[in-house]
Amino acid sequence: MKQPQNEHPQQAQTTYKNATKGYLIAFEGGETTGKTTQARLLAERIGARLSFEPGATELGHIIRSLVLDPQGPNPNPRAEALLLAADRAQHVSEIIRPTLETGTHVVTDRYIGSSLAYQGIARGLGTDEVLALSQFATQNLACDLTVLLEVDHQTARSRQAEPNDRIEAEMTKFHRRVLEGYQALATQDPKHWVIVNGNGSVTEVAATIYAAVQKRLDV
Repeated sequence: MKQPQNEHPQQAQTTYKNATKGYLIAFEGGETTGKTTQARLLAERIGARLSFEPGATELGHIIRSLVLDPQGPNPNPRAEALLLAADRAQHVSEIIRPTLETGTHVVTDRYIGSSLAYQGIARGLGTDEVLALSQFATQNLACDLTVLLEVDHQTARSRQAEPNDRIEAEMTKFHRRVLEGYQALATQDPKHWVIVNGNGSVTEVAATIYAAVQKRLDV
């Protein structure tokens, strides 16, 4: 099978530091890693605004249904990437950038890393192309830090419930590619990514995350 161009994310770099007063911290990971819970806990601890993708805005809610509804039409990979970029553009415009400019930190459950891992790598669109799309959508607003939560296969299976949306239903090979993609992204940019073992208790993982964030950003 012919490999897609730029699948390996060695060129998927973003521009730092953001010209904002607050820090932007994203949580990434596969399904059942606990990132939604941990994003909430970190936001509470550092007094940040908590947000998420896709669907944090009114327009984003509509886009989310178009992308994830298992009963709806199935967008092809490029349409999926474009829809998620549109959600991100609205998210940054309405929520993230205005909040950061007040000096308040933002913690978001998913950001550009998701598009690079899911669409760029797992869908085979190429990380350079998907990164360029997100940079256009966000006007180059990069994360100050991305927290990648990882859990072992047995833990992930124990947390697995019935899939809630179309992408969650695409487990096995697709999600293995997603996880491999996340690993590659974090390895290529260790300055702006931190990998956290999510196998411990909620409290233990939260403490590890807070220590890592405090060390990197001094929040």
